[in-house]
Amino acid sequence: MSSQRASSSGLAAASATSPVPHRSPSLPRPTQPATMAAALAATLGLAAASWVVAVWQMRGMDMGVATRLGSLRFFAGVWVVMMAAMMLPGAVPAVLRRARASGGVRAVPVFAGSYLAVWALVGAAVWALYRPHGPVAAGAVVVAAGVYELTPVKRYFRRRCRDGARWGFGFGLCCAGSSIGLMAVLVAVGVMSVTWMVVIAVVVSAQKLLPPRAAVDVPLALAITGLGIWILLVPSSVPGLTPPMM
Repeated sequence: MSSQRASSSGLAAASATSPVPHRSPSLPRPTQPATMAAALAATLGLAAASWVVAVWQMRGMDMGVATRLGSLRFFAGVWVVMMAAMMLPGAVPAVLRRARASGGVRAVPVFAGSYLAVWALVGAAVWALYRPHGPVAAGAVVVAAGVYELTPVKRYFRRRCRDGARWGFGFGLCCAGSSIGLMAVLVAVGVMSVTWMVVIAVVVSAQKLLPPRAAVDVPLALAITGLGIWILLVPSSVPGLTPPMM
């Protein structure tokens, strides 16, 4: 019995004095501020580069309502760059939410790519439906776009676009539904006009980043409708609408 007790005491002492195995330290994960900064820089950097490329691509292509789109391959290349320039700045909050949820910037390219894929599909529809047109068709489209700004459908998609989504394609669908009227204005008055592209991009980004306010949204809708009526009545006085004189 005494020998068993001695053996047990020895084992207990040995286990008490034996060193505890050390776990190898894991690699440090990037901090949250660093992740957000990287996602922000990547998104805005891509948007800025897209603006430079879009302006270069569109030189000499703006013929107002008489603009021709060329082949699908050519137009798709121009359109996707335009959409990256116009739409990515307003998508920054959604991109940052995605980066925060995924714990890194690796999910950002997939999110942004699938978001832009929706706008690429919109571009394919534009190419299929678009024809060089006159001021009457342009004015009618702009009036319809102004009316759309006041509809419940517009308000629904704008709210969903501001809320964001967990995946880029769903986010793109909501934002396309919100901005489709404004994009119709661009296509109607000058699809290759850098001036109109800047104007529409500012309005689209503001609607994505700012909460809806009737004091702003209603006058904007009335202004778009008024622009359409102006085009119908005095098309020659609307800058950039008619082809430049040769």
